[in-house]
Amino acid sequence: METSSILFEQVGPIARITLNRPRVYNAFNREMALALQQRLDQCNATPEIRAVYLTGSGKAFCAGQDLQEVVDPNGPDLTKILEEHYNPIVLRLRQLPKPVVCAVNGVAAGAGANIALACDVVVACTSASFIQAFSKIGLIPDSGGTWVLPRLIGWQRASALMMLADRVGAEEACRMGMIYKVFDDETFAENAWALAEQLAHMPTQALAWTKQLLQASAHQTLKDQLLMEQELQTAAGQTYDYKEGVRAFLEKRKPTFKGQ
Repeated sequence: METSSILFEQVGPIARITLNRPRVYNAFNREMALALQQRLDQCNATPEIRAVYLTGSGKAFCAGQDLQEVVDPNGPDLTKILEEHYNPIVLRLRQLPKPVVCAVNGVAAGAGANIALACDVVVACTSASFIQAFSKIGLIPDSGGTWVLPRLIGWQRASALMMLADRVGAEEACRMGMIYKVFDDETFAENAWALAEQLAHMPTQALAWTKQLLQASAHQTLKDQLLMEQELQTAAGQTYDYKEGVRAFLEKRKPTFKGQ
């Protein structure tokens, strides 16, 4: 595990990625954004990795963009930041054919909140919070927030949270459907990691196709969605894991999936 803005460790079939700029609450600068993209590409290219666990170091998950970089006359402008930093990160998270667990260990603000919500399974500790902080500095929500958040919690709530920039505690975020679960601070790391372990030993290809179908459902007709389900279910029925799952069910034992 290297000392840098992104810590990376492969633990068996799980890639653990940690945002690591704790002195600035893991706010993104260019180096960290590009390093995260590189690590997500590595996860995609490594068959042995079957799940990704994303979290932050220190007290925060991610405070969004490091504004010191924005005001630096030699730094990237907003267009470059979105085009080369956040948009590629969000697309990588959504297109990665493996489940991504986001363990929100503290505040997730601005782009940090929306990157978290772009993951497949989002859990938070009790003391964590989410804030669409953009309007406080005269910006609009980015990093896919205007696409993801209304689909999670509805148009009205998303509109209010984005315009008013209210801080939402973890328990409230869970109640409104923004995230999956909340764990006590003391047991958070253990419970969040257990979810990644569970997913890493499930039928990886089936999970990848499930992710693909969920994303397609946002813009497809019911007829097209049914046809896509049919196509991918047929493909799933040809996998080793399907055959193993059926054998295990008939033999009344726990299946041993290979992700194939």
